[in-house]
Amino acid sequence: MPDSFAHDGATINNNADAALETMGYKAELPRSLSMMSILGLSFAIMAVPFGLSTTMAISLTDGQSVTVLYGWIFVSIISLSIAASLAEICAVYPTSGGVYYWSAMLSTRKYAPIVSWITGWLTLVGNWTVTLSINFSGAQLILSAITLWNEDFVATQWQTVLMFWAVMSIAFLVNVFGSKYLDLINKICIYWTSASVIIIVVTILVMSDDRRNAEFVFAHFDASASGWPSGWAWFVGLLQAAYTLTGYGMVAAMCEEVQMPEREVPRAMVLSVAAAGITGIIYLIPILFVLPDVSLLLSVANGQPIGLVFKIATGSAGGGFGLLFLILGILFFAGVGALTAASRCTYAFARDGAIPGSRLWARVDKRFDIPLWGLVLSTVVDCILGCIYFGSTSAFNAFTGVATICLSVSYGIPILVSLIRGRKAVRHSTFSLGRFGFFINAATVCWIVLAIVLFCMPTAIPVTPVSMNYASVVFMGFAMISLIWYIIRGRKFFTGPPVPADVEPEQDGQVVGGGDLGRVMTDGDKTLNGHGASAKKETSLEK
Repeated sequence: MPDSFAHDGATINNNADAALETMGYKAELPRSLSMMSILGLSFAIMAVPFGLSTTMAISLTDGQSVTVLYGWIFVSIISLSIAASLAEICAVYPTSGGVYYWSAMLSTRKYAPIVSWITGWLTLVGNWTVTLSINFSGAQLILSAITLWNEDFVATQWQTVLMFWAVMSIAFLVNVFGSKYLDLINKICIYWTSASVIIIVVTILVMSDDRRNAEFVFAHFDASASGWPSGWAWFVGLLQAAYTLTGYGMVAAMCEEVQMPEREVPRAMVLSVAAAGITGIIYLIPILFVLPDVSLLLSVANGQPIGLVFKIATGSAGGGFGLLFLILGILFFAGVGALTAASRCTYAFARDGAIPGSRLWARVDKRFDIPLWGLVLSTVVDCILGCIYFGSTSAFNAFTGVATICLSVSYGIPILVSLIRGRKAVRHSTFSLGRFGFFINAATVCWIVLAIVLFCMPTAIPVTPVSMNYASVVFMGFAMISLIWYIIRGRKFFTGPPVPADVEPEQDGQVVGGGDLGRVMTDGDKTLNGHGASAKKETSLEK
């Protein structure tokens, strides 16, 4: 019996690897992750209690309860729509290239290289800056624990950056030496996060002496601290929810490490967003009921007031730290998971020659079975970007803004291309949105266009050089690097991922012969970069 299971597992892996070859790539990574693991990874990257806690100052500045609660519900619905749109595409093209590969595959031959180049760089920068913002806010949160006992403590810029480097180092070491246990780590994340939310909610509701009334929790709106007009302030405050709910698309980078990725990864994307949305509501409502004076929270020196919320609710520094420790545990899973996804994204983009030094970053280390140098590059880039904090104490807002903008736009490009081409490529997707697909896709694209503008805005006005939101500056910096590298090398040598030549993709993903013959991929004698197409049909992954 065990031999039978082992044989079935090997067959599934071989079929998945054969399917990957039809998309132009050779399998180099072990398929050791399950759907629960990918669900856990996505849940870890979004890290709902951690993400909402570290960005709480944003929504409290821009509207308080109405922005916190209804902003979360609104963005959860939008994010679920985006996740479903991406899942529909992922079911047809399950590769670590993710949105980068999908954009090329969905485009025409003429535009595939430039569309995939833009999408790839947006995805890469988004992955890097999400990892950066998670670990940077984690460093701030760790240092904020000191203020529970010493209210006069204010972390210096050096202390914050050094703590950030320490957090990044831990995430790096776990990814290298604990790579064989990532499946277990991702699964533990689900249970830790769920237990943490229950413990925090029950504790603060039972121990808090002062509670807000229902009117404050469900109807209070005050954006006076922002300086923005009320309506615009609500939209600017959506950065808290939008930043927290961005990581679901990053898990596509793990497709080549999953058995039956065309089924498991799309499911994990959508389920993780749905679970995150519900978790956020359960977490936020009790927090709002015990919320202390908002002006007191906004005066916290390091911009991380959640520790003070816990301290006041429990009535002691020790109690506050106990609850904060649970959030820091979520930080561990989020930091490790985000860096895992970022390294796989780096590897996938580098193997198509789109990053300076691609040959090095695309290497898979045989000792650890991971793209080690892609992991190194992701870590080093984040550590360097963390130094922006020396010039601006509001650097965290820039990191969250860039991450949200880059990932949102990278998600939007393949959805938009699919819309423009009549959604033909996803007609036979095993995760089809059916008759509602067009309207869901169109709504997500409209939201992403608005998000680009929103998340370049400062949280409050008037703006000083210190409080400026440098998201647009960081974004343009990476855009210049991408442009310069495209001029130097990309326009001459980059032809995009090895997708089949320009033909209509109506049959992509279609199951023929009752599932016995396989899933049809676009036919073509040559791929866009000159490699021969390895097959006309995938071996069925669901036999």
